[in-house]
Order: sequence, then structure tokens, then C-alpha cells
Amino acid sequence: MAELSSTLNGHRTGRTSLRLPSVLVATRHGESLANVEFQLAAETGALTVPIASRDADIPLSLHGQAQAQALGRWWAGLPAADRPRAVWCSPYVRAAETARIALAQSSGLGAVPVGLPVRYDERLRDRELGVLEMLTAPAIEKEYPAEAARRRKMGELYYRPPGGESFLDVALRVRSLLRDLGEEETGQPVLLVAHDCTVLMIRYVLDRLTEPQLLELGPVRNCSAARWRSRDGRLHPDLWNATGHLS
Repeated sequence: MAELSSTLNGHRTGRTSLRLPSVLVATRHGESLANVEFQLAAETGALTVPIASRDADIPLSLHGQAQAQALGRWWAGLPAADRPRAVWCSPYVRAAETARIALAQSSGLGAVPVGLPVRYDERLRDRELGVLEMLTAPAIEKEYPAEAARRRKMGELYYRPPGGESFLDVALRVRSLLRDLGEEETGQPVLLVAHDCTVLMIRYVLDRLTEPQLLELGPVRNCSAARWRSRDGRLHPDLWNATGHLS
């Protein structure tokens, strides 16, 4: 009998045909308190932000909570075949809050089962920035000028800060997660709640982007929607960084 090679959107992974979710939706968490503080710092030129907690513990802002509610209403309005039947989420507080609020909103409208379980997976966590964590761009230039220069030389895809991760490090854990996702959630719509870099790397892996194509995408917006559909043994994109549901 001929051996069947396993592929994840065209990439060889093993011996048996990889199974896929019917629909994959990925979203970034709602606006967090850190998003607010870093925006203020960028506008004022501040070198520091008043955040003492770990990155993993930063919650949503009030606006971020409202965004998560709007996201839940959007899910409720999707065709039944597209509504999530499985939710995988970053364990970081801002992502967990987004999933909880959005699911409560959607289940309250009768669109998804009440108490739909959320699977927390550390591979969906945000990119770790090591010594640069919680530093503004001016602060990095001032305190770590050699790192700032190395970052410009290497480019964001390959640059790894001391103690942190490059974009490609995140891509490696995303590849691992997508393989497990396909095996465990075959044939059903799945929702991923994650972070800017994580969602970018999902797009990078699934759509086989080049470095220039990736850099052209720009940042992933809070509570935006990206969606892929399973067809002919691959996940094909049909929505990216959409925020019309937040207006």
C-alpha cells in the first residue's frame, strides 16, 4: 500500500494525512492596560510605563472588555457551521478575559453552548521579549543601544532579544500547535484567542508567507478576526485583520 505523507498546508509532517478543522478563526485579545500605557508613552515620549505586573498578568482595559463583547456578538451572527465548537486560548490574562467575555456574550445570544470549555495552551502565549520587556522604543535606544542596532540589522523576523524570542521562535511553537489542533479538532470550527505576534505567525505558517510579505501586514488589531476554511486538504484564508464588527 502506498504511504500517505502528512502535510500542514503543504509542509511534510509525517506518515498519515493530517486532518484539519473545518474553519479556523484567530483573534488577538482586546485592548489591554499595557496597550493603553504604551500608546500614551508613544504620544508623550515617556521612557517608562507604569506597569509593575508580569506581562502574563496584564488585564483588559474597559475598552478592551467592550471589544470582547462585540467580538462575541459577531460570533453569534455567523452561520451555524462557522460558530466555534472548540476554543483554544493563550493562558495570559488579557487573552483569557477576551475569550470568557466573548463566549458569555455569544452563549447569551444562544449561538454557542453555555459553558463551552476553553483549552489554555502555552504555545499561544505572546512573544517573550526578555530584557526588552515593558520597555518603550526610546528606552531601548537609551538603555540597550547595541541591541537596538542589532535589531535593525537582523530585522524583526530573525531578531531574538536576550532572554526572549524571535518571530521565528514563535512560528515553531505555532507549527506544533496547528498539528495538534488538526488532529484533535478535525472537521469542526475552532477559535484561537492569542496575541499580535502569535496571530501573525499563524498567518505566516498557514499562508506560507515570505519575510517581505509578512512585514507588509502591519500589526494585528485588537479583537480583529482572521479566518481560514478547509478545502482540498489545506486551510485557505478568506478574512484578515477585520474589525468591522467593533464599530
